[in-house]
Amino acid sequence: MIFFHKNFRLVLLSLLVLLSGKHSFAQKVDTVGTFSMSAYIDAYYAYYLDTAGPGNYSKFPSISPRQNNPSLNIAQITMQYNAEKVRAMAVIHFGDIAAATWAPSPYNNLMEAHLGFKVNSKLWIDAGLFRTHFGTEFWLPSENIATSVSIGTFYEPLYESGLRLNFDPTKKLEINLFLLTGFSTFVENNNTKSVGLGVTYATGDNSGIGYTGYYGDESVPGDMKKHLRIHNNVFYNYTKKKWKLQVGADYCTQQNSDAATHSKTAAMYSALATIKYQGTSKCGIYARVEAFSDPEGYMSGSFYDEKANLTGYKLTGYTLGVEYKPTPESYIRIEGRDLQMQQDQYIFFYDGNAYNARYEFMINAGVTFDLIKNVLTKKGE
Repeated sequence: MIFFHKNFRLVLLSLLVLLSGKHSFAQKVDTVGTFSMSAYIDAYYAYYLDTAGPGNYSKFPSISPRQNNPSLNIAQITMQYNAEKVRAMAVIHFGDIAAATWAPSPYNNLMEAHLGFKVNSKLWIDAGLFRTHFGTEFWLPSENIATSVSIGTFYEPLYESGLRLNFDPTKKLEINLFLLTGFSTFVENNNTKSVGLGVTYATGDNSGIGYTGYYGDESVPGDMKKHLRIHNNVFYNYTKKKWKLQVGADYCTQQNSDAATHSKTAAMYSALATIKYQGTSKCGIYARVEAFSDPEGYMSGSFYDEKANLTGYKLTGYTLGVEYKPTPESYIRIEGRDLQMQQDQYIFFYDGNAYNARYEFMINAGVTFDLIKNVLTKKGE
């Protein structure tokens, strides 16, 4: 009898297991989307042969802007949601990059936040706050070959708000069209809308070309003259084995913006070329040459040079750096740069003296890491 009861219990348990297994196989598990959260931190020490200005920032405050003051470039949290027909992203950042370069309150600590919907297999529409679509270089050290950004990049738009159409007609071609509130602003400032365009094309497995453009009226409220700005950028990227190359140029015009009469079209141009050699999996060296010319000063600001000429900034720059990567997600960089203004442009001040050149030195350490990475699911019949 005892043996019978033991066997009965064993058979009953086996049937329950089989039935539960059958039920679980009958259920369908669908993937709803994915949610991820990641972090990025960059700390630095920088020294500039130039007296710090307002906010204790160096001239051209962008990356590592504080002089002789160990500090934090950025502490960033990125949240992303991706599903078949919906996507969203929000990025929060703190540190000197946010304080020195980003939008004023209430958006200072919000790098970007946007929501998108899928129209068809090749077209998405997104709306909200974006990082700029514009330029050859990215903005963050983790995304660029060099730590610092060129002066041309500094004068490009950094952030924007509006609508984006993202169209991928082929695997090699991507087109983005923007309707924007203005040039480097989250908030409408003159009741006009601007247009942005970004086109990238993969010329091969290791190379690609692209164009980014901005077209908008930069007139301030009450100004009777139009200031149509047309900002064009072209770039080329090449990566193969141990080498990486990045080349780009900007050409920007604006109506009624010459320094003397404010009635003629002014023009600005910039260019850069950056090359990196990855000697080992952990060590690499890089170099960059750059040029920037804004003769009318409509972007950099006009001033009188040593010969009493009313002008804007004209300069060249040379950057050299080394990078060590303890892990694939981290880096330590030591970088130096020499910025040379035109001969008669003495805009840097140090120990009470004026100079037309500035030497920069910075050490940066950064790391990116995942905080959460989940696949969201639902059960169906």
